[in-house]
Parts: sequence; C-alpha cells; structure tokens
Amino acid sequence: MNDPAAPSLESRLATVEDELAIYRLIATHPLSADTGDRAFIDAIYTQDVRFDRGPELEGASGRANMAALVSSEAHKTAIAGGLAHFAGLPLVELNGDSAVATSYLALITPDAAGESRELANHGESTGFRIHRVLANRWTFVRTPDGWRIASRTLLPTDGSPEAQNLLLEAARDR
Repeated sequence: MNDPAAPSLESRLATVEDELAIYRLIATHPLSADTGDRAFIDAIYTQDVRFDRGPELEGASGRANMAALVSSEAHKTAIAGGLAHFAGLPLVELNGDSAVATSYLALITPDAAGESRELANHGESTGFRIHRVLANRWTFVRTPDGWRIASRTLLPTDGSPEAQNLLLEAARDR
C-alpha cells in the first residue's frame, strides 16, 4: 500500500546519491592525506575549509593552508615512514544542502621496532602500530561542483570530554 505522505522514489534516490557522494569524499580523504597530492585537496575541500586537529596539533584554515599542511616536510616525512589513515564507516546526517558525518580515524604506521613474524602466504613483517585513534567530525556543503568538505574536527579518543561529546552528539542526532 502506498502512503501518500511517504517520500517519493525520486526523493529517496536523491538521498542515497547524496550519501554515496559524501561516503566517496570521506573515502578519498586518506588518499589525499597519504599522498600529499594537491589535486585531491582541490577536489574535495571548500575554498574556506576549517581543519581543527585538537589542542595539541596545528590545524589549517583555507584550502591553500590545507594543501600546505599535507605538502609540508613534516607530513612528507610521515608519508615516507609509511603513514596510513584508516577511516571507520561514518554516520552521515543530511540536512538539505549541508551534512554532518561522524566517524573514527586511526593513524597507522609500520612498527620498525616490532618483532618480525611470518604469515603464511603473506610474507614477513614487523607489523604495524596504531599511532592515534581520533573522533572525526566532518561538515559538508553542496556546491555547484558537488559535495565538498567544509570543515573537519579531529579529537583524540583519550577519554577527554570533548571527544566523548563529539561522539555523543552524533549518536543523539540519530
């Protein structure tokens, strides 16, 4: 039975397409961060993006500063050391031409000091270590060129109330 108050098929499809576009942006982020490629930065962030990495690390305001951050010598050193951003599946909330997503982000690096181990059919490795796990809040806006990242906040999941509140807010919004 059709409910006349139910959203139309076209409306539901548009929602799915918007969420998929946002998932793709989030999936693109580790590639941009782990390569330092300027084209990725230009393609996924708004011109006036705000990036807050919490109280202990420098963030960035504006796409040019975001590009400078990921192309800095310090970040290139991290990339050369095997830095891998590993993103968790986000919880996305659409609101017209804006959206918010909350997820976890883990920074993983090779463990050069680890004990070497053999894994059948996969070679030998000293393993990896999780450097940091972060609560990750994204805001998105729809632009003439599609969805773009307008801001990000990263807070360490160290038991601090700020990170807990960021996660709790997402859970309550559901």
